[in-house]
Amino acid sequence: MGVQVVDHPLAKALLAQLRDRNTPPPLFRLLAKRLALVLCLEATRGVPTAPVEVETPLTRTTGARLAKPLVAVPVLRAGLGMLEAVTELFPEVTVGYVGLERDHATFEPSLYYSKLPPLDGRVVLLLDPMLATGASAAAACHALEKAGAEEITLLSVVSAPEGITHLHQLHPDVNIVTASIDEGLNQHAYIVPGLGDFGDRLFGTL
Repeated sequence: MGVQVVDHPLAKALLAQLRDRNTPPPLFRLLAKRLALVLCLEATRGVPTAPVEVETPLTRTTGARLAKPLVAVPVLRAGLGMLEAVTELFPEVTVGYVGLERDHATFEPSLYYSKLPPLDGRVVLLLDPMLATGASAAAACHALEKAGAEEITLLSVVSAPEGITHLHQLHPDVNIVTASIDEGLNQHAYIVPGLGDFGDRLFGTL
């Protein structure tokens, strides 16, 4: 599918604060949650709805409900910083987890944990805040598709062009919703300008 950059003043302001190296972990967590709320709203804009009858205090009317159930899957550990936003917006969401570790020499990921609910017929929101080389996101999508996922949207705070290209080469049907497409990767495969290691800044393990 495509890439959607969320062009909203709030998203831009939140991202600027997340990029600031002086933002402490408690504030970083709050900003990450707020930005994830914005991303989640955009990512679910196209989720189909079905009519539902509602009895108001005055009369009966027709409203809407989600026609497909949602599943949120954060990539451990950084994706946990986006999970609360999704569960607040959609309390009925089912949650799965994928754990990936990146080899700092080869930059290749390895799967060390996977706990997923049924995915058939559901809209899957993959939460991975940094789309760098795209290898981790691709490995996560592979695990999701192997478990039965057919409709996956990746929510990413910042994305590198290299990661977008790599992910869509391997998983062309995955939609990407991000707050920014940055310049690219440095020699250590970190996103530039980026915001550093999202997990370390989120949990204060700098």
